[in-house]
Amino acid sequence: MPLQKVDRIWMDGELVPWDEAKVHVLTHSLHYGSGVFEGIRAYATDRGPAVFRLTDHIHRLFNSAKIYLIDIPWTPDQLVDAVKETIRVNGLDACYVRPIVYLGYGEMGLNPLPCPVNVSIAVWPWGTYLGDEGLRRGVRTKISTWHRHDPNAVPVAAKGTGMYSNSSLAKVEALKAGYDEAILLSPQGYVSECTGENLFVVKNGRILTPPVSAGALEGITQDSISTIARDLGYEIAEANLLRTDLYLAEEAFLTGTAAEVVPIRSVDDREIGDPGPITRAIQETYFATVRGEVDRYKDWLEHVSA
Repeated sequence: MPLQKVDRIWMDGELVPWDEAKVHVLTHSLHYGSGVFEGIRAYATDRGPAVFRLTDHIHRLFNSAKIYLIDIPWTPDQLVDAVKETIRVNGLDACYVRPIVYLGYGEMGLNPLPCPVNVSIAVWPWGTYLGDEGLRRGVRTKISTWHRHDPNAVPVAAKGTGMYSNSSLAKVEALKAGYDEAILLSPQGYVSECTGENLFVVKNGRILTPPVSAGALEGITQDSISTIARDLGYEIAEANLLRTDLYLAEEAFLTGTAAEVVPIRSVDDREIGDPGPITRAIQETYFATVRGEVDRYKDWLEHVSA
């Protein structure tokens, strides 16, 4: 999906014109994938643009950096304010937000500790990641031949830049085979997550989602959906799942900031079918929530203008 240019990108405290937001070719993170990032969305509401769970995302960014021993030279509150400022300056009612912390130019080699730490925040208009048809009818998925990382190989609790080569390999494999998305298994054979989304299945009326011990990133949208599901009266739990649990699911859906809430229509050509009533109820409540239409979840929205 091509990027739509806006006016400014926040780079280390300065608002830089889009076409001038550049880094050196010897930037450390370009060579070694040594960075952390977040994906966040702002939505149009009746009080102007509001960022969904912004502070929670920024705290996860800092947690990822801590795992990687990267010291971010800004406070969480400063980056929260910087996100809001960047959205305001670009005059956007709704957008995707990408904060990234990376190791910059000046050192090379596998010891990252002497490297300078840079922070950038970009925003741009971006539709739903898996397409409007995917939102409406569901997506076709396949189990990838690529496994999700072993947590003792790389830290799956962190949202690290280089770690997503694993997801890209799985995504390309799925697309070339004619599917919309891939599902990765843990090295132990349990369902972990999709390439950039958490996963939920409905079995016997219960909603199940893989635990972090299966290698899944602890998703902020996943947490929001779990809360919404409970408040709607559904039973929800974490559970280790096998691929056959996906084949026999009554309903299934994936969640993530970019994808939002997307039904899964099939797994490895085993049809789950049209989005079911539980998926639809959760999906509708989620979209009402991010638009500021559900009072009980209004604290999840951080408005760009006070």
